[in-house]
Amino acid sequence: MSLKEWERKVLAAPGAAERVRDVEEELRLAAGLTALREQAGLSQRDLAKRIGVSQPRIAAIERSHNVTIDLLEQYVAALGAQLEVSVVRGRRRTPLVRGRTQPTKTAARMAKVAQPKARTAGKAATAAQGKPSKTTGAARKTKVA
Repeated sequence: MSLKEWERKVLAAPGAAERVRDVEEELRLAAGLTALREQAGLSQRDLAKRIGVSQPRIAAIERSHNVTIDLLEQYVAALGAQLEVSVVRGRRRTPLVRGRTQPTKTAARMAKVAQPKARTAGKAATAAQGKPSKTTGAARKTKVA
């Protein structure tokens, strides 16, 4: 059997068109996410650090078709953009999800990663003043004279 004959046989099977459509959508999402990341000049490892996940998790997100809106929003926010999901019917567009106006957990984590020295310096200043720290048990037991 030739490749063309095999292809005709496979595509003639019930449900083949839907399966092909599903694979095309999966590939479109993977290519789109990868392109966005690469346009931002980030490696999977760089993006993983921004989101707070492992590099293999980024690879899985980029090849998965079953990605949640929340996860897509985190991925896009880490690239400095906002996610927008709309339903298009003819010329009418109905927005369903627009980028959050409040910082996400990812944005909060990114802020912490971006300023570790400032937080450490603040803790050192607090300890030097003899004030109790919220993060260490020893500092909580310190009494201010």
